Amino acid sequence: MTLERTTLEDSIDRAAETVGSVWPLHSFVTANPLAGFEDRPFHRAVSEAEQLFGGRGYPHPSVFRRAWADGRIDPEVLREELDAHGVSGTPEALLDEMETAEAERERGSDTDDATETVDRILSKWLAAFLDQGQAQWSMPNRERGFYAAWRSLAPHDEEIPGCDDPSDIPESPVEAVEAVLSEFPEGRWEAIFEHHLAALPGWTGFVKQRADGHAGPWQSKYPASLLDYLAVRLTLVDLLDAPVEPEDTGATDGPSDHEATVEPDESGEVPLAEVWLTAWEKSYRARLLDGIDQSITVDQSVTADQSAAEPSTDGGDGRPAAQLVFCIDTRSEVIRRHIEDAGPYETHGYAGFFGVPMRYEGYDSEVEIDACPPIVDPEHRVTERPEHKGGEAAHDRWTGLATAARKHLKSLKTNVAAAFTFVEGGGSAYGAAMAARTLVPSAVADLSEAVDDRVPSPAEFCEPALDRREKGGDGGDLPHGMTLAEKVDCAGTAFELMGWEEFGRLVVFAGHASETANNPFGSSLDCGACAGNPGGPNARALAAICNDEEVRAQLRERGHDIPEDTVFLAGEHNTTTDEITLFDGAVPESHREDLERLRADLDEARAGAAAERAESMAGADPEEGVRETKRRTADWAETRPEWGLAGNGSFVIGPRELTEGEDLDGRAFLHSYDWSTDPDGAALEAIVTGPLVVTQWINSQYYFATVDNAVYGSGSKVTQNPRGNIGVVQGNGGDLMTGLPLQSLMVDSERPYHQPLRLTAVIHAPVERVTDILARHEEVARLFDNGWLSLTVVDPEQDNVAVHYRGDLEWERASAARPLAH
Repeated sequence: MTLERTTLEDSIDRAAETVGSVWPLHSFVTANPLAGFEDRPFHRAVSEAEQLFGGRGYPHPSVFRRAWADGRIDPEVLREELDAHGVSGTPEALLDEMETAEAERERGSDTDDATETVDRILSKWLAAFLDQGQAQWSMPNRERGFYAAWRSLAPHDEEIPGCDDPSDIPESPVEAVEAVLSEFPEGRWEAIFEHHLAALPGWTGFVKQRADGHAGPWQSKYPASLLDYLAVRLTLVDLLDAPVEPEDTGATDGPSDHEATVEPDESGEVPLAEVWLTAWEKSYRARLLDGIDQSITVDQSVTADQSAAEPSTDGGDGRPAAQLVFCIDTRSEVIRRHIEDAGPYETHGYAGFFGVPMRYEGYDSEVEIDACPPIVDPEHRVTERPEHKGGEAAHDRWTGLATAARKHLKSLKTNVAAAFTFVEGGGSAYGAAMAARTLVPSAVADLSEAVDDRVPSPAEFCEPALDRREKGGDGGDLPHGMTLAEKVDCAGTAFELMGWEEFGRLVVFAGHASETANNPFGSSLDCGACAGNPGGPNARALAAICNDEEVRAQLRERGHDIPEDTVFLAGEHNTTTDEITLFDGAVPESHREDLERLRADLDEARAGAAAERAESMAGADPEEGVRETKRRTADWAETRPEWGLAGNGSFVIGPRELTEGEDLDGRAFLHSYDWSTDPDGAALEAIVTGPLVVTQWINSQYYFATVDNAVYGSGSKVTQNPRGNIGVVQGNGGDLMTGLPLQSLMVDSERPYHQPLRLTAVIHAPVERVTDILARHEEVARLFDNGWLSLTVVDPEQDNVAVHYRGDLEWERASAARPLAH
C-alpha cells in the first residue's frame, strides 16, 4: 500500500491543528497554546487538551482560595454563578472539594519507558538539526532535509538499536511512515499522527511554524517538515518497541475524570472551576466598568468644540502641548497616566507596529526582521540609510571594536585549543568583569549609560529609506519602500482608527523595547506587535511619512487638517526603566522650547512610573524607582527584570476620556477609538479583527502558562538551558518549552503575580455596529460564543448604558457595578 505524499501530508496537517506554532526566542511571538481548540467551548477545549497534552486548564484551587480571601471575587457574583448552575454549599466547602479532586488528578499516570526514550533521542536530533548558529560544529547533511540527514547519521547513534546502516531504514519519509503504520487501518492514522505530534508539542510547534514559511532562510537552507518529523519519530518508535497508538484515541466531550463538575448547562457539563473562574472574571469586569466614565459626551465633537473655546492650559491656542501615541501594550497604561499628570498632554493607544507592516533591516544589522504582528504579512522592505554625517564614523568605530571583541571572546571560550590560554592570559580580567556584573550591577548600568551617551545611535544619523525603489536583489517579492499612495493610506488609517481630529505642535509616535542582561526571554518583553522586536523603527517610519509634505497635502484632501506647525517625531519607551528616548532629528529650532519642556516632563513621568513598577517588585524600594529599574537592566542574575504583560486582563476600545484619570493597574490594553468619526464602522472592524484577536492570544498565553507552567510555560529560569538560538529546554534535554517562565508570572513558587483570567473586552460604540461586525466575522464571534473572552459594549447612543454579550449575537443589560478590592 502506497499513499500519495500530498494525501499523507494533508492528513498530517489536520492532525497538527491542535498543536500551536512556536516561534524562536529571538523573535518571541505570543500565541494561544490551545489555538487549535478555539472552535469549541472553552471547558471542552481545556478538557480535550488535557487528554492530549496532560495540562491543567483552570487555576489551581489554591489560586481561587487566595483570590477569594483577597476580596477579588465578589460574594454576590459568585453566589449568582453557583445558583445558575444549581450548586449549593459554602465557598470554603466547594474549594475543599476542588482541592480533593485536584490531588487525585496530580497523582497522574506513568509514561512508558520506551516512549520516554523516544522523546529524549528525538529531541536530541531535533536540537542538532534545527540549530540556528549556536553550534560550533553543525550537523552534517542538513541541506537534504531532516529525515534524510537523520537517516544518514542514525547508525552512528549507539542509543538506536537495530540500525547499523542507512539501508536498515526506509529511504523516504513516506515509506518510513507506511512501514510502521501498515498494520493499522488507514482510518486510525490521523489519530496516531495527532498523538505523536502532541508528544513533543514544543518541537512540533517549531517545525510547524518553519514549514508555514516563518523561518526565512533557515527553512530554505535546511528544510524540515511535519512529515519528516513523524517519519523519524515513528521509526524510533518501531526500533525501540514503544507504543504506536495512544491508549485512547477518542476525544472527550466532558471534563476530565478528576475534575469536579456541576449541573450541565446549554453547552454541556461545566467544571466547578469554570464557575469560579467566571465569577472572578465578572467581578473584575464590574470593577473595570465602575472606573469607566459613563458621563462621557455622546457627541465627541461637542467636547472638542468646548475644549477649543476654553482657556488654554498651556498658554497657547487650546491645543495640547504634545500628543503621544503609545502601543496598546498594558505597560503603556502606566506611563500614559504619569505623562498626563505631568503636563497638558494627550496620550493615545495604537498597535505598536504603527500600521507599517514592513520587513526591516537596521543600519548595523546583518539580518532582516518582520516588524509586524504574525496576523499581518509584511508588505514593504525598509532599510536604514545614513543621512546626517558626523555620528556615523563614531558609531562605526565603537561598534566595530565591540563586535571584534565579542567575536574574539567567543572564539576563545568555544575553541578547545585556545580555552586554556584564555584562562591564563585573560581570565583574571574576564573574571573581574563578571564579578562587577554580579556584585555591583548598578555601577555597570551607569557605565553602560555613559557609553551609550558617547556612541551615537543609528537613529541619530539614519533615516528609514521609505521611497519606492524597484524590486529585486535579496528583497524577494517585497518592494523596497512605499509609494506615495501607500504612505498616505498608512498615515490616514492611523488617524482614522484613533479618531483624531486635531493635532498639537508636537506629535510623538512612541514604540517600545526592553533592556535586560543575560535573558533568553528578552524578546518576550519587546513589542509583540512587532513580532518580539523593538517598536522604534516602526515609529520612525510613521513619523517620517507624516512629515512628508506630499503626504500631508493629500491627507488634508482626505479630511485630516494637519496644521503647518505640527511636527511629527518618533520615540521609544524602555519598558524596563520607563525612560522615553526621543528621536528629534526632524524637530526645527522653532519647536526646541516645546521639545525641552516635553523632555523634562517625560523625566518626571518616568520617576512616577518607575516608582509604581518598583512597588510591584519584591525587595525593591519605590523611593529609588529609577535607580532600581536601571539596576535590573544590568544585573545578569535578575530573573524578574520587569513584569512584561503579566497582569493583563482587559482591552478597552474607545476615547481616552473613557478611562482618563483612572488607575487601571497596568492591566488594560488601551486602543484609541472615536465612534463618531467612524460612521461606517470600518475603523472599529479593523480593530476588532486585528488587535483584539492578538490581545486574546497574549491573554491566553499568560493564562495557560500561569495555570500549568510545566506544560504550557517553560518552568524556572534557574534550570533552563538554551538550545540552538531558538528556545530553551528544562535540564539537559527534552521538549522545547513553549511559553513563559515561572519568573515572568509568579511572585514566588506559590503566589502568581499574573491573575489568570480570560480577557474582558470593552468597546465604546453603538451595540448595533458591534453586532454587525460580529455577524460578518464568524471567526471572531466564535471566540466570544465559546467563552475564550467576554465582551461588554458601552453604547453612546443609549446614554452609555453597558450591555454584555450573551452569545449568538444576543445581549443583556449589565447590572450595577460593585467596586471591589484591588
